[in-house]
Amino acid sequence: GKLGRYPPWPGKIVNPPKDLKKPRGKKCFFVKFFGTEDHAWIKVEQLKPYHPHKEEMIKINKGKRFQQAVDAVEEFLRKTKGKDQASSHNSNEEKNRRNSSEERGKQSAGEEKRKASLSEGKLKKGTGEGKKRISSVSSERGSKSPLKRAQDQSPRKRGRPPKDEKDLTIPESSTVKRVMTGTVAGFKWPPSVSEPVKDSDPHFHHFLLSQTEKPAVCYQAITKKLKVCEEETGSTSIQAADSTAVNGSITPTDKKIGFLGLGLMGSGIVSNLLKMGHTVTVWNRTAEKCDLFIQEGARLGRTPAEVVSTCDITFACVSDPKAAKDLVLGPSGVLQGIRPGKCYVDMSTVDADTVTELAQVIVSRGGRFLEAPVSGNQQLSNDGMLVILAAGDRGLYEDCSSCFQAMGKTSFFLGEVGNAAKMMLIVNMVQGSFMATIAEGLTLAQVTGQSQQTLLDILNQGQLASIFLDQKCQNILQGNFKPDFYLKYIQKDLRLAIALGDSVNHPTPMAAAANEVYKRAKALDQSDNDMSAVYRAYIH
Repeated sequence: GKLGRYPPWPGKIVNPPKDLKKPRGKKCFFVKFFGTEDHAWIKVEQLKPYHPHKEEMIKINKGKRFQQAVDAVEEFLRKTKGKDQASSHNSNEEKNRRNSSEERGKQSAGEEKRKASLSEGKLKKGTGEGKKRISSVSSERGSKSPLKRAQDQSPRKRGRPPKDEKDLTIPESSTVKRVMTGTVAGFKWPPSVSEPVKDSDPHFHHFLLSQTEKPAVCYQAITKKLKVCEEETGSTSIQAADSTAVNGSITPTDKKIGFLGLGLMGSGIVSNLLKMGHTVTVWNRTAEKCDLFIQEGARLGRTPAEVVSTCDITFACVSDPKAAKDLVLGPSGVLQGIRPGKCYVDMSTVDADTVTELAQVIVSRGGRFLEAPVSGNQQLSNDGMLVILAAGDRGLYEDCSSCFQAMGKTSFFLGEVGNAAKMMLIVNMVQGSFMATIAEGLTLAQVTGQSQQTLLDILNQGQLASIFLDQKCQNILQGNFKPDFYLKYIQKDLRLAIALGDSVNHPTPMAAAANEVYKRAKALDQSDNDMSAVYRAYIH
């Protein structure tokens, strides 16, 4: 997703501090987010009623922190329900007294109604675009300017709501009405080609790269797997076909799954495959890494060839082009286990030439091949929230649907073999260059007498705000470089991206400069630390 984009989060309207002025412009409420200490001014079109969107929100979100937020909402609702019932009798008496009043009473009642409408959440459905999340409101100055910027940059003209917006009153008691989900920071509810299928898993999305009659390439949002239908335009989309249960859990494929390579990424992937009920056979160059997964129910393969020969679909995730080739072409390698109908999915981040060569030798033996490198890190791998870029055999892509749902949040099918490798290198080139720029900025702040923490706070309030930026800066500020994405691998990806540019005579000066900084960090023994350790290249 975009930088600074977050899922919807439950919150409640509260009274702002007396010394905190309300931002000018569009109507907004002061919201406290459950499960956190965050408060923010949130515009009305960014708010949705809690109950109608509760189930959808729970399916979209993952993580302990979000679950704690939902628990806090439910506890709040339980506590307030009794209070509302006890106060309803008094409310009716008060209403009768107001109704019996003369003209002054009518005016008063009208005023009360207006206030109630404001506080009880007569909210508008918003599109969710162009929003920012303002974390804790620490001072008047700290909260006003980011909000003013957000309003100034809004694509809509003031006082002119879109045609499809309608007033939405929350049909709950007066206290409960103040509980809503805020679609902060530009979250969009998941798109669909047609009506969402009831049993589809809403947190996972496939995207199919299709060529339409127009010269421009377009992505079509598609769900789940299996059933391919022709659209009027001649492009195709994959629709859900009973791939998930009604509650959103994944129905695992009945095919036997093999997995080769249990590094930072592979370990999380295998763990999630097992959790979702897949039958998995594992192999790793250092066999002791397999022990944990054997305890979780995986089977042990003695060689890559054995895993491929005993499984229907075998995935591999190794470090670089040399390791990927050795795994397939080496002694007791993947190729020796390939026979007609066997499927091989390479999830390693390598160059297009390497993956094309591997595809050719697999297919020459009657096998089916899919490249599927993943964008993410160890944490996202563990959480089953990777982004999968696939290319090659599209039928195999569909057969991998339940596996991709277990390990990722989004999948893209990009066409012929080599496309995913190129796209993955470009993505990591951007990420690696950005990481080097972050380190450069933090060290420049330090040597010029500026607070690094304040720099991070400023960036987090601006358009660059993102989980990646915050986490990597925190790593640096805390001196914690435990690997989430090995520095040596991001340098490898930069090197391969530069070579990709060379192959088409395209300049990559930013990546080249970043690559030199990572090479220096490697010379300073930072290879096996996190990519954020590139910071140390600037302080020696």
